Amino acid sequence: MDQTKLKELGLRLFEINAFKFGDFKMKVGINSPVYFDLRVIVSYPDVMDTLTDLLTEFIKQIQVDTGVHLCGVPYTALPVATLISIKAKQPMLIRRKEAKTYGTKKLVEGKFNAGDKCLIIEDVVTSGSSILDTVNDLRSEGLVITDAIVVVDREQGGAQNTEEQGVRMHSLFTLSYLLNVLLEAGRIEEKTVQAVAKYIEGAQIKSDGSFMKNGTTVINELSRAGMTFEARADLAKCPVSKELLKLMASKKSTLCLAADLTKSEDILNLVEKVGPYICVLKTHVDIVEDFSDNFVKSLQSLAKKHNFMLMEDRKFADIGNTVALQYGSGLFKISSWADLVTVHSLPGQGVLKGLKSVLTDPSQQRGVFLLAEMSSQGNLATAQYSASTMKMATEVDVDFVAGVVCQSSDLVAFPGLLQLTPGVKLEGGVDDLGQNYDSPEHVVKEKGADICVVGRGILTAKNQEDAAKQYQERLWAAYCERVAISE
Repeated sequence: MDQTKLKELGLRLFEINAFKFGDFKMKVGINSPVYFDLRVIVSYPDVMDTLTDLLTEFIKQIQVDTGVHLCGVPYTALPVATLISIKAKQPMLIRRKEAKTYGTKKLVEGKFNAGDKCLIIEDVVTSGSSILDTVNDLRSEGLVITDAIVVVDREQGGAQNTEEQGVRMHSLFTLSYLLNVLLEAGRIEEKTVQAVAKYIEGAQIKSDGSFMKNGTTVINELSRAGMTFEARADLAKCPVSKELLKLMASKKSTLCLAADLTKSEDILNLVEKVGPYICVLKTHVDIVEDFSDNFVKSLQSLAKKHNFMLMEDRKFADIGNTVALQYGSGLFKISSWADLVTVHSLPGQGVLKGLKSVLTDPSQQRGVFLLAEMSSQGNLATAQYSASTMKMATEVDVDFVAGVVCQSSDLVAFPGLLQLTPGVKLEGGVDDLGQNYDSPEHVVKEKGADICVVGRGILTAKNQEDAAKQYQERLWAAYCERVAISE
């Protein structure tokens, strides 16, 4: 096998976006930070030609019986199998995903006899279930299958699962090999390789569809909500979310205080009392009647003293040029002190680019939370809007998006993103202005919140410090139950 040609193909797959990083829902029901979409190669004849040559050579190299039929797993592998069939001059079969309801009603197309051997061709393997589906259908027609050729093995249990069913899997590429190729070429950083490797190691899929988590078998539980903050910090793409996840783990707090008061002195006095129990202080500085630079400096001092981050709940929602001015200029100069800001996704990706353009100092680490859902009754954030927001969060300026504001446990899947959920009270209900509230346990375990926003539950308490401590303890206990760790 020509290793130079193999590495060049690996880099080419990355260049044409057939191999990419982000947050992707997999067929097996979990999310992955890396995704292969080999369907795009049909638009690149040079890639198809090189891949066909390498696979044909690979088949000869592993000494698979050449007197067999070829069958591509439908549908992505069909073009690849067809080209190999032509180049190697081997007969090909086509397995339908469902039997025809007319004519011969065949499940397998092509000329063959019972007892003939068939070599499976597949593009990408995670659990191996697609290979085994094809194998079962072909075996039901009397064909003999002992081997499968795969372009990419994600190394998540597929080889073992197919082996258990009597099918040896031979891969041209493995995920770890491709990661190292990209690392050597300077396309990705070492930390990316380590983070993906750690994620994949924790996402081994067994033949019965269960997953392995910390050496224990769990059914469909490998998700953002089921992982610890420490583990998720390794996967975060945004430096601020990485630091916040570490902060939350060390401080044992998921409490965000909404300091919606109008006097700077009242805010500072409140923060001095509750600072030890919060991970984020959320402000609305445009309601502070006596806002000043000294107020900001005092806030920053308290944040450093009590180890929490500052979030300005500005909800930017304008074109890039305007939000850049709102973020960096004017009376508040938000970019100079707020670690985090909230942003509406309605304007599109330009709002992120506008905000990011203000950050000219590389040492100034900042992040945003995109609003995907709201907690108020009758809000207009549709499912389509939320889905589009998540696409922005995982595909646009991913090093700048720290998390998402939402109310649903299944919306934020990528472990490196944080879910912030407002509307938390020790006792749930609805206020006079249509704001919904849920208990700490419900918001964490049912809604999937990582950071929980509490405002009036603390602000109106007789003893604000005791109230903050109670919220912090109940929220943290709920998180520990969610990820199945003991305190």
